[in-house]
Order: sequence, then structure tokens, then C-alpha cells
Amino acid sequence: MKRKRKTSFRFQPFSRKQKKLMMWWTDKSPYKDFDMVIAEGAIRAGKTIACIDSFITWSLAKHRDQNFIIAGKSMGALKRNVLEPMFQILTAKGIHYEYHMSQNPNVTIGTNTYYLFGAGNEASQDTLQGLTAAGAYLDEVALFPQSFVDQAIGRCSAETGDQGAKLFFNCNPGGPYHWFKLEFIDKAKEKKILVLHFTMDDNLSLSEKVKSRFRRMFSGVFFKRYILGLWVMAEGVIYDMFGDQHKAETVDRAYKKYYVSCDYGTQNPMTYGLWGLCDGVWYKVKEYHYDGRALGKQKTDEEYCDDLIEFVGKRTLQGVIIDPSAASFIAALKKRGLYHVIKAANEVADGIRNVSSALAEGVIKYNDCCVETFREFASYSWDAKAAARGEDKPLKENDHQMDGDRYFVNTIIKKQSGVWFG
Repeated sequence: MKRKRKTSFRFQPFSRKQKKLMMWWTDKSPYKDFDMVIAEGAIRAGKTIACIDSFITWSLAKHRDQNFIIAGKSMGALKRNVLEPMFQILTAKGIHYEYHMSQNPNVTIGTNTYYLFGAGNEASQDTLQGLTAAGAYLDEVALFPQSFVDQAIGRCSAETGDQGAKLFFNCNPGGPYHWFKLEFIDKAKEKKILVLHFTMDDNLSLSEKVKSRFRRMFSGVFFKRYILGLWVMAEGVIYDMFGDQHKAETVDRAYKKYYVSCDYGTQNPMTYGLWGLCDGVWYKVKEYHYDGRALGKQKTDEEYCDDLIEFVGKRTLQGVIIDPSAASFIAALKKRGLYHVIKAANEVADGIRNVSSALAEGVIKYNDCCVETFREFASYSWDAKAAARGEDKPLKENDHQMDGDRYFVNTIIKKQSGVWFG
């Protein structure tokens, strides 16, 4: 499908770091014989635009009639984070392209073909089988399975042009034992990799006001990673920013709309959280917490439905947010036909980061009747053993209210251009 877009995209002045990323492969560069560039560091640091521009310019300047790999964490993320800015860059430069949304989606630019991939799981590597490529651009590469990255590198074996295949990667930091850091960043010298560390100061299009806003959005490990751009351990209490400023008196407020978030449990506790919106802040109005194991009596799905009806009372709900794995309880609720059931966006790492940002910006608060929630906030911690393996995972204990809160924030509260919606 041919795509010809009008765009308001305008190139901003590039920083020295961005220029280095854009020119590393050129004939006069001291890094022209390197095989790979990694742009890593803080969010909003100008990595993506410079890396995309560098990759496209290199591929068109050095190759003809070749295949290339472009990959993101998912196809949705790829379209949002890579293709949209890439098409704007091409249009601004007056370069014709065609976007083919077929069974094997790709973009053709000149005589080159750029195949598009999502790298969401271990099976993703299979989609690369049989492809011979002259280069690759991997966006948010630290979120990829190692198998996909290894396979993509192995596919880049075309020896054409005057430099051969090259790889362009960008990412935000993870833990210090993350496989990507250990295998590529720490071994950059021996593998002939140029590593460029970015901070927000390397993005000249950001004002001090905008940078200050982003600094306020994060705290703890997320501040160190996403603002300082450091590969640091996720350790200790997860929501270390939670404090008295997030607690509110349990009083009647003029809530405009309500949701309930649910963490379903049979052997584990069953939890509900009632959320109400007032003056731009989402309050956890009250909580429900039933621990059948501790009380010595399990409840059925039908009994939990009865408890939910009593918990909600006469309020009108926008919906009940539930982990998709709670199939039997979802079926029981739908049979009652009283509430709109919303399957939760249950990704853990993204959810924890979003809850952290919502807390840091005062978007969510908690009525002081939510005593179980407060207890979990004080003890909900990172798994040290997982961190030693390079993984960010919470300990699976004291997490039931926390999971329900994460479902609510990750599913209902959306953030666009620095503004929260919900």
C-alpha cells in the first residue's frame, strides 16, 4: 500500500551525542569498521529519532536491493515508536516509501525492503528463519528475548556494499545483570560495538520545564534507570515513594465515576478495590480482602459475586477490572449481568512503572480505611534472586491489593503526552 503523508515534522537541532550516533558509520568516522551501535540511557533523550535516521540513511547510502530487519517489542509498539517517526522523517526528506501491511509486513524504500517484526516472546525468533539481511534496527532491545536478538544478528550476513552488515540497537536500562548488558554493553570493546550513553540533556528539543516534569514522574529504581540512565538493581520495597501524602481521610466526596479492580483468589486472598474519580484524582474509596486460607473457609465464585454486589452497593460502576486468567469468576459475573467486565492489562513491569508514576504525580490516593493496602505497600518488594538473574520481578507475597491496584492503573488510567486520562 502506497503511503504519502503530509507531516508537521520538523528536524530540531541535534546534540553532539545525536550527531555521533547519526554519523558513526560514515567514511570519515573512527568507528566506521564497528559492527554495531547501541544507544542506551534515559527516556526522552533523543535516542530513537537519531537511531532511526542513522539506520535509514546508512542503509540507503551503502546498499541496493537488500533486505533489512526492523523490530520492536510488539507490532503495536513498532508502529507507534518506530514506523510513525520513520515515515515522518522520510516525508520531511522527500524520500518515497511504500508500507505493505501483508502477512509479512514490510516497507520498501528505493530498492531496499525493510521487514517488520514483533519480538514479544521466545517464539518470535522463528519469524526470522530463512531471511538474509544486510542490517537490523532493534528498538527497545533490552525488552526482547535473547533468542530473537541472537537470531537477528545471525540473519545479518549479507556482504554487500562497502561495509557489510551493521546493527543499530537502542534501549533504556534494566538491571546490572540483564543479559543484554552482560553480553553486549560490557563486552563492547571485544565485539567492536560503539556504546553511546544518553541523558535528557542530549535532546536539545526538551525545555527545562519538560525535563523537570519527567524528573518528577519517577522515583527509586525507575528514576535511576529512566532519568539518570543507569543499569541498577531493582531491590527493596517497590513503591518506596508511597507515603502520607498519598493517604486521604475517608469522607464522602463528589465522585464522578467508579470502577472496581479485582485480584481473584481461591487459595490466595480475594480482593476488590473501589475507585472513584474526584477533582482529577482517583481515590481508592474502600477495599475488600477475604483470605479463605487464613479464615479456614473458602468461598465459591457465586459467594464472591454476592460479596461484590454488597461491596458496590447502589453505586453505578463503569466496569469491573479482572485478571483475564480468572475465567470462572468472569463467567459468574457475566451470568449475573450486573456489571461490565473489563479484562485487565496485566503486564507486571509496565504496570509497576505506571503505578509508580501515578503515585509520584499524585494521580491516585487512598482513603485511610484501606488498611490491607497500606500493609502491602510497606512490604511489597523486589525479588532479589530474580534481580541476580537480570529479571525485574516482585516477590509473590503481600501482593494481592497491589495486583488489583496495578490492574486499575494499567487498564483504566492512560497517559498521553504527559497528561493522565481515565
